[in-house]
Amino acid sequence: MAAGTLYTYPENWRAFKALIAAQYSGAQVHVLSAPPHFHFGQTNRIPEFLRKFPAGKFPAFEGDDGFCVFESNAIAYYVSNEELQGSTPEAAAQVVHWVSFADSDIVPPASTWVFPTLGIMHHNKQATENMKTFMAGKQVTLADITVVCILLWLYKQVLEPSFCQAFPNTNRLFLTCINQPQFRAVLGEVKLCEKMAQFDAKKFAESQPKRDTPRKEKGSQEEKQKPQAEQKEEKKAAAPAPEEKMDECEQALAAEPKAKDTFAHLPKSTFVLDEFKRKYSNEDRLSVALPYFWEHFDKDGWCLWYSEYRFPEELTQTFMSCNLITGMFQQLDKLRKNAFASIILFGTNNSSSISGVWELAFPLSPDWQVDCKSYTWWKLDPGSEEAQTLVREYFSWEGAFQHVGKAFNQGKIFK
Repeated sequence: MAAGTLYTYPENWRAFKALIAAQYSGAQVHVLSAPPHFHFGQTNRIPEFLRKFPAGKFPAFEGDDGFCVFESNAIAYYVSNEELQGSTPEAAAQVVHWVSFADSDIVPPASTWVFPTLGIMHHNKQATENMKTFMAGKQVTLADITVVCILLWLYKQVLEPSFCQAFPNTNRLFLTCINQPQFRAVLGEVKLCEKMAQFDAKKFAESQPKRDTPRKEKGSQEEKQKPQAEQKEEKKAAAPAPEEKMDECEQALAAEPKAKDTFAHLPKSTFVLDEFKRKYSNEDRLSVALPYFWEHFDKDGWCLWYSEYRFPEELTQTFMSCNLITGMFQQLDKLRKNAFASIILFGTNNSSSISGVWELAFPLSPDWQVDCKSYTWWKLDPGSEEAQTLVREYFSWEGAFQHVGKAFNQGKIFK
């Protein structure tokens, strides 16, 4: 039977998986989650911890026999028994099936929905998934433990009763599990959400690191009081040594013409992109950000484009498709001051598509044209009903998306 120490921060739902599994299996797990033994953001950076867990991630488990393992699913598996892991190859495969599904299809939208209500990240609306009870067989397995721990903050923060009515199977799974004695021993009494929590911009701002205002040094005042002649002598003494001569290679590099700013010659636009980005990130998109966008949009200085990935047949796993979008964003990093976009992945594994709506400053940068040859582009007429619909749906991540023919999966914002 496994026994050891679990390093984690308080109320970590990922750590709950291992602790609940230990309640079922009888594994002896000692938790370190508070000073002086544990300091969040510090303990995982010290050399002693990194020698055991090179990735520096929480939760992390150190067995009494010296065995070390991190990643919450691996820890939960290690402290489980055969019943939790699946007593047959088929049952074990189903457990892994649902554990993987929970991580790939529930964690991202759940985090996007819950974290803004906790002041951890900006607000982005997303959907949740529907499940059944139990996940793999007729008794609790690691699959159920994993899914319930992921759903925990959803049910505590945003899944109000009126919303939950549409998901009876999920409700049955969650309520059945949290009332099991093994779950209650770790989670305690779970207070369910009564009213859906909303994004708190003030709480988010308070959670961000504050920059210290540089203080003026006393020496500057003392310097002013010195006689001018004395100051000149000190400046001469402190004068930098003459620069060394450049070799031929350095001279050639210095002689190369600097890259020109494609947008430097453009007149100042009445549309302030940074102001729109602030409203889009911090306020309601449909009622505040989009009205601001159309009220201030400058059709003489900005243009709208619709893009669609040209090779959907090559898209396999959805996480790989998301990485594709992220890679394009990284290549276009220089355009962030002159572009805004919402790119959406539609569909599921092996049946997906990518498309998006871009707002760009005139003219198109050469860098942009090189990096985006994998997409087909259509310029939109800002005054058309089509453009109005596309901007509303893609910028808000809500709508019918009738032109796509696939369900919304997830989106990414270039800003």
